Amino acid sequence: MADFESIIGYTPGVIGKISELHAKYYAAHWSFGHFFEAKVATELSDFINNYNKSKDRIWSLSTDGGIEGAITIDGTSQNKNIAHLRWFIISDRLRGKGAGNYLMEQAVSFCKEVGFEKVYLWTFQGLGPARHLYEKFGFKLVEEYPGEQWGTTVTEQRFELELGGCITRLFLN
Repeated sequence: MADFESIIGYTPGVIGKISELHAKYYAAHWSFGHFFEAKVATELSDFINNYNKSKDRIWSLSTDGGIEGAITIDGTSQNKNIAHLRWFIISDRLRGKGAGNYLMEQAVSFCKEVGFEKVYLWTFQGLGPARHLYEKFGFKLVEEYPGEQWGTTVTEQRFELELGGCITRLFLN
């Protein structure tokens, strides 16, 4: 496995770097433009501004002081026991070196620990290695249709992982 440091929570530059990683990858491979980059930056900023460590989590991977990957669990779903896996990205530097598996393990473990019944994610058709990883962790494709939520027409896909809501940690408000 590649050498990297895992950082939980906000760290300076994380919003910009995650946005940059997404923007550059999806521009190069899918011709996504400014709409997509602005969407990632805006929604990620909102997530960080409303971060609740009892139900939200962001992990970033750092090598040589630079952020090279990230994943988030957004626990603010309309249904209180459903989490949203978002902004999963690995740089070319770490891709294929176990970083994606590490981040998925952290995210799924956190969801189980909190007691979410289900975790879902949105992606689109054509991202084979990502889909393989999602399915490796038990996610199932539950919805698929043409859409433009990323600023260009793709076949959007919703994957879900049933967790059963087994709470192993209690939070008191």
